[in-house]
Amino acid sequence: MIFLLEDDDSIRKLVEYALNAQNMECKGFALPSAFWSEMQNTRADLILLDIMLPEEDGICVLKTLKSSEKTKHIPVIMLTAKTTEYDTVLGLESGADDYIAKPFGIMELVARIKAVLRRYEAVSAEKDSVLECGKIRLSKAKHQVFCGENEIFLTVKEFDLLCILLENRGNIITREQLLSKIWKTDIDVETRTVDVHIRYLRKKLNDENIIETIRGVGYRIK
Repeated sequence: MIFLLEDDDSIRKLVEYALNAQNMECKGFALPSAFWSEMQNTRADLILLDIMLPEEDGICVLKTLKSSEKTKHIPVIMLTAKTTEYDTVLGLESGADDYIAKPFGIMELVARIKAVLRRYEAVSAEKDSVLECGKIRLSKAKHQVFCGENEIFLTVKEFDLLCILLENRGNIITREQLLSKIWKTDIDVETRTVDVHIRYLRKKLNDENIIETIRGVGYRIK
């Protein structure tokens, strides 16, 4: 799924139509608020982002995307005017993967999109480490967790916690070790923090038994 954030109706409708005709599913948004709302429900494979937007400019949108663990891995192509060289440089320095100047040809846009997606697929294939246990599947590179066919949305701490337990499957990990690795502390009074996150994690995974409590010591994945 490609998301297009572009407030110019004619450009947005043309790009949507052209990409869908190329079997590249695309959904357009005129306002950042509508874009952010949909981002809560749908995972985009790539984002086409205009710079001049109402509500907030494209550079702000880009920086927000790249500062979030959930969205920083999504490739972004900036759509820029020829006269906005400064914004183009700023966009690339802020994490954009490519830019294309307006007016642009649809075939050029399609080629740029395919090139960026190929790069990301190659990097993901090289870097990705998938951890599995029963119905649970965790992708470190994509920062995704699935239980069967359903994606489970975890906080950063919950994701790190599950990742460490899966990497050490069968071994007991103490609360102190988890605090040191995830919270960067070993203060005894904070060990309760681990227990609370384990409880939330079990609830989200809908499995009370997958994470075993070793009384007085810590936890392990069976």
